[in-house]
Amino acid sequence: MPEDTQTLIDGGPPVDASAAGSVSAVRGAVLDVRFAEGRLPAIEEALIVDKGAGEQIYAEVQAHLDRNTIRALALQSTVGLSRGRPVRAAGGPIEISVGDATLGRVIDVVGQVGDNGPPLPEDSPRRAIHRTPPPLAQRPRDAGIFQTGIKIVDLLTPIAQGGKAAMFGGAGVGKTVLVMELIHAMVSAYQGVSVFAGIGERSREGHEMLVDMRQSGVLDRTVLVYGQMNEPPGARWRVPLTALTIAEYFRDEKRRNVLLLMDNVFRFVQAGAEVSGLLGRLPSRVGYQPTLASEVAALHERIASVGGVAVTAIEAVYVPADDFTDPAVTTIASHVDSMVVLSRQMAAEGMYPAIDPIASSSVLLDPLVVGEEHARVATEVRRVIERYRELQDVIALLGVEELGAEDRKLVDRARRLQRFLTQPFAVTEAFTGTPGRSVPLADTLEGCRAILSGACDHWRESSFYMVGSLDDVRRKEEAA
Repeated sequence: MPEDTQTLIDGGPPVDASAAGSVSAVRGAVLDVRFAEGRLPAIEEALIVDKGAGEQIYAEVQAHLDRNTIRALALQSTVGLSRGRPVRAAGGPIEISVGDATLGRVIDVVGQVGDNGPPLPEDSPRRAIHRTPPPLAQRPRDAGIFQTGIKIVDLLTPIAQGGKAAMFGGAGVGKTVLVMELIHAMVSAYQGVSVFAGIGERSREGHEMLVDMRQSGVLDRTVLVYGQMNEPPGARWRVPLTALTIAEYFRDEKRRNVLLLMDNVFRFVQAGAEVSGLLGRLPSRVGYQPTLASEVAALHERIASVGGVAVTAIEAVYVPADDFTDPAVTTIASHVDSMVVLSRQMAAEGMYPAIDPIASSSVLLDPLVVGEEHARVATEVRRVIERYRELQDVIALLGVEELGAEDRKLVDRARRLQRFLTQPFAVTEAFTGTPGRSVPLADTLEGCRAILSGACDHWRESSFYMVGSLDDVRRKEEAA
């Protein structure tokens, strides 16, 4: 190919000049681009649009309108972009820098740094953000348990190594605090790499996350990937794929376990709905995009263990108007192994973390996976708390004195269990003044067994609130 028919794109391979076009229409984040006769860029291929004054923005092909025109979605702001501006096809999907150079950095959806630091080295390996998931034949059958140090999570909703866990809750019930505590609790004891995907995050939240990680000394093993709330919907829609691509590189090339944290996956779905509307597609149920199921599935299918190395995902999911039948919520729930449901009523009662022990579930809570004793204790804890809830209407109307002796005993133990399953968090220490506690599973089981057996019936309920192990309860009781 003659030299003058080639164009270098950001240091990438030469691109045929016939793959150059111009902007024919700009509608917010949606661009129509006209190409000369010849090859049209493929769906999901990257485009580089010249805004002028040395600025470029990335876009992604979404549809072919005719033999010469494509419709693309801009991943960066189109303010100031005019018709007629030149556009170049990259010859493949958007590629980002991956590897050790990204550790400790804040990057955006197209891999550009956002922490005012130096740019990533040009010799860093690069990977496309669109990748096929590993085949089922390569995935291990059995998965280990990922212990978090959070009592109620480890007891009732164990998380699989290489699995997917989601925290479901409405506004203000503690999803982000729970995810932050999981980062703090796990990264300090976890020897792998952490990748945090901030999907539609506020700038304040991103700044707080960066400061917290610097102070705790774990930033050098963490990559922060942000598609912020003020960015176009395309950035929020594709930022989980950027984070996944970095996680997959550490899993496949570096053979390191990866903890992938996503906050908030509902905003990924919301961004997809915005994109669908901008592209003129007819909406589906409750106004969501018709491709909701396939988009959520494509994201979750890439989260997997391969060859003994795992990507473990922990996701926060906003539940709009506390409606757990919302199509986005039910679609995401169908792909996760562990459902951690946060309750507004428990949050109002001060039971933090406000995890509902009855509504939360995990496919791993099976005697063949966690062992007979763990499964037995967890089932008995659920039974006692559920019976207490059944009796609450009677207690509200008639008082606890009207219950039979057995039911009064059960109510007392259920109230102690609920308080024992609360826990002080390290990330809230600045507000509460109480040091955070991480509790091994063995201590959680021991404490629940003691309460269920009646060994703690003579202790005050308040001694069980916001403690770690049973030894902490004993010390509070003795100090009273």
